[in-house]
Amino acid sequence: IGITAIDPIKYNLLFERFLNPERVSMPDFDVDFCKERRGEVIDYVVRKYGEDHVAQIISFGTMAARGAIRDVGRVLEIPYATVDSVAKLVPMEHDMTIGEALKLSPDLRSRCNNDPQIKKLLDVAMSIEGMPRHATMHAAGVVITDKPVSDYVPLSKNDDNVVTQFTMTALEELGLLKMDFLGLRNLTVINDAEKQIKHKNPDYNPDMVDENDKKVFEMFSKGYTEGVFQFESQGMKNVLTQLKPERIEDLIAVTALYRPGPMDSIPVYIDCRHNPSHIRYKHPLLKEILGVTSGCIIYQEQVMQIFRTLAGYSLGRADIVRRAMSKKKLAVMESEREIFIHGLTDNDGNIIVEGCIRRGVDEKTAISVYDEMESFAHYAFNKSHAAAYATIAYQTAYLKCHFYKEYMAALMTITLLDSTDKLYGYIADVGKSGVKILPLDINKSESGFVAEPEGIRFALLAVKSLGEGAIDRIVSERKSGGAFRSLQDFCTRVSGRDIHLRTVEALIKSGAFDGFGYTRREHLNACEDIMKSVTRSDGSVIEGQLDLFGMGAALPMEKKIERCGEFDEQQLLEFEHEALGMYISAH
Repeated sequence: IGITAIDPIKYNLLFERFLNPERVSMPDFDVDFCKERRGEVIDYVVRKYGEDHVAQIISFGTMAARGAIRDVGRVLEIPYATVDSVAKLVPMEHDMTIGEALKLSPDLRSRCNNDPQIKKLLDVAMSIEGMPRHATMHAAGVVITDKPVSDYVPLSKNDDNVVTQFTMTALEELGLLKMDFLGLRNLTVINDAEKQIKHKNPDYNPDMVDENDKKVFEMFSKGYTEGVFQFESQGMKNVLTQLKPERIEDLIAVTALYRPGPMDSIPVYIDCRHNPSHIRYKHPLLKEILGVTSGCIIYQEQVMQIFRTLAGYSLGRADIVRRAMSKKKLAVMESEREIFIHGLTDNDGNIIVEGCIRRGVDEKTAISVYDEMESFAHYAFNKSHAAAYATIAYQTAYLKCHFYKEYMAALMTITLLDSTDKLYGYIADVGKSGVKILPLDINKSESGFVAEPEGIRFALLAVKSLGEGAIDRIVSERKSGGAFRSLQDFCTRVSGRDIHLRTVEALIKSGAFDGFGYTRREHLNACEDIMKSVTRSDGSVIEGQLDLFGMGAALPMEKKIERCGEFDEQQLLEFEHEALGMYISAH
């Protein structure tokens, strides 16, 4: 039905891992969409199932350590400077608590022990730490019901969104269907890159991508994965250079293994991958299940298959045991150990589960296999998830390998909005590849970065005081009225509510008008006079002026720009950084 192009038979993905007759709780529905179009999916669901059958899910912001200290300090009327200095002694780490901070920070501990007021502040703050502070909306969760949602749970409004008053956990306990509609930025990057490719190559078809492209796997093997989904970190690059992947199955395995816990198995996996003679199967039946991962148990689906193949479990029952193992439910694990080895019969002697011994697996081997599954099941990863992410990773790598400029342009555009540091990294990667980053040009730059024959053109979106409305106006006017001929021509044609003196100055400082033959200093000196000449006192644009003989509208007379040379390099760079938040003419 087009949700995914991944072949479940090819990769041994089990539907029963998702849903089966023996499953009691509802499964997780995690669906990734292009980040920019996630809202369209929610709108579609509302239209399809009815406005009163769909709601987003409430979430609660809680009292974090620093926030709790500041809130309590305000209520206790302790001077802000004092409270702030205490709050700043709490280390900026994820899930940091005040109790943990007192152990880690000698300064905080000292102030707590020596100042009764600070001790009271911290004691009260600790008593409310972790409590709900305010209601917000779950980033991805949507609940869909057969009857109106209000028949099941109370509702409230969060801005314009209808949200449940019960949290995600409570909704699951009520048996309601929760779906996570996630916006994945990498899908947006792929989509934007493909648009640029199709602009120059209309016959390009993303569905025809070769999944066994040698150049792509060479790129992976060299660790040249800057900008490749899931494979960017230095640690992941180290694994790739050792593993030297040759197929998507290898990428799926690395995606599943590169996490705390199973990461310890990576050296064994790599060794067995390169030296098949080192692989040892505890029983010949395991070869068909574990052959794809060089003898290692990596996936939850493999645990289920071992239960089915060696002991005759149904996949539904196998999934229940697999989940008990992953959650370390010791009572269930012990009772199932006996069933795995010796099987299970009902009161009439009918066989429900055959067990290993009935299937020709000796008890010693069965115990050894069960023990290994016990230790690995807690870390085993859902292969369906790993396969989906590895496939997206391969798509991004394929685009980087074969359509480098288009892919990096799309990647840098979305990164521009998220992280300047990462953008610098991608710009450096582009430089190493020998592709030029072309400067801003008011007649060539688009909203985002774009691929050109000579390189990648810098994005208008980078200019700090330039909003999306203003950019749309500039690009639209350029398409309809032709290239801008001068600074005055630009101001005459587009200045108005979105584009004012400050905006034009930022464009000058960024170098967007360098192609008009004047220096940035000369343009900045003339800028205010030009803007005054093309706008009325109320700020609206003078559309046309009556010519001398009353023959109709004419453009304002071109203002002369005085020559005065250029700023020194340091000043140019400072202006660039002011306008863009980064340096582009010198890194």
